[in-house]
Amino acid sequence: MRFRITKKAIGLGNKKNIWQFPWRYKESIVITAGIILIGFALQFTIGAFDFTLLRRPVNFILGGMIILFAIGLSQRQKWFSSVPMAVTLISSIIILGITGMPSAWPFVLVYLLILLSLGAVIVRRMIPFRIKDYAFYLNHIGLWLLLFAAGMGASDVRNYVMNVREGETERHAYNEKGDIIELPISIELNDFYMEEYPPQLALIDRKTGAAQPENKPCYFPIDEKQKEGKIGDWHILLKEYIHEAVRNRDSTGLKPTTYREVRMPGASPAAWIEVRNPKTGATKEGWVCAGNIAQSYMVLNLDEQYYIAATRPEPKRFVSDVNVYAENGSREQTLLEVNKPYKSGHWMLYQYGYDNEAGNMSVYSSIELVYDPWLTPVYIGIILLACGSVCMLWSGNKRKEEVSDDVE
Repeated sequence: MRFRITKKAIGLGNKKNIWQFPWRYKESIVITAGIILIGFALQFTIGAFDFTLLRRPVNFILGGMIILFAIGLSQRQKWFSSVPMAVTLISSIIILGITGMPSAWPFVLVYLLILLSLGAVIVRRMIPFRIKDYAFYLNHIGLWLLLFAAGMGASDVRNYVMNVREGETERHAYNEKGDIIELPISIELNDFYMEEYPPQLALIDRKTGAAQPENKPCYFPIDEKQKEGKIGDWHILLKEYIHEAVRNRDSTGLKPTTYREVRMPGASPAAWIEVRNPKTGATKEGWVCAGNIAQSYMVLNLDEQYYIAATRPEPKRFVSDVNVYAENGSREQTLLEVNKPYKSGHWMLYQYGYDNEAGNMSVYSSIELVYDPWLTPVYIGIILLACGSVCMLWSGNKRKEEVSDDVE
């Protein structure tokens, strides 16, 4: 008896038509593209998606509906939880994210589909439940929780700015619209202090008040390790520098202005400099002071056209020593500074600003308060995802070792 093996017999000659089950990449791409087109239609007709629509309890209700739909789809439509659909959705949301459309309807619709598809994958794998799949459960549940909390939770995030004066306790803040809101958390400012960089020297035109050269201003940074410099035709020599200086009083007005070091509020950087013009041979010497709201600035006149002035010093570090009275009534003491926030319950506190005109004499500190009740679920999702990834790598290496032992 002879058997004839053909391409048709082994399935190589069959060409699968689109919409013929099982669905694969073609169907996934077409359906996802259709959803994106619907999103663009909504974007052009009703505008950008309003995330405030997802505030509690809407996000909880929507999350429950996604889970219920995921359970139903996992059993009836396996294509929706397949690899082709997952790859198509992830590729789409990456492209939409790169093009800067996180608040557009296409991005939102694809994001919801990812939650639905990923949820269906998890449910399908959990029925029946197998303990050996623990790495998969940790990884995918962590990813779903991270995506849900980061996306749906964004609508519950609130931003406020609170101005607190030294020695006072404040619980009122400005919201995003500029309205004054009473918060369930209050802050007491014990002290505000600032460290500043030394100022820079600039050559100023008397008529225009512009730093020279006018098209590309040049500055001489005050540095006691590098005491000589040049601005235009003028050579500068730093002879003395006092970072916290106060002008000496002279009631007669006959003595030249001098400065002395006094570590107190209102002190300002001052420098004794010598300025020389090699072309004309002119030489000037005297004090320049940056000045502040407590004392006047001082310049060194060079000629009828120019003078040397010190710029306002830039802040190096500013810190708020605060007491935080949390929602539960507890008192927490901390130091707030830029890039070093403080967490109190669902609140994150950031050093936001101060009185720019007063500088280191500012009597108040501006503190940004961010309320984010979804921060803890985000952290849990990240931890589960990381643990699952490590477990999957460990399991994969273990299987490789078992295969190697069997081969030997």
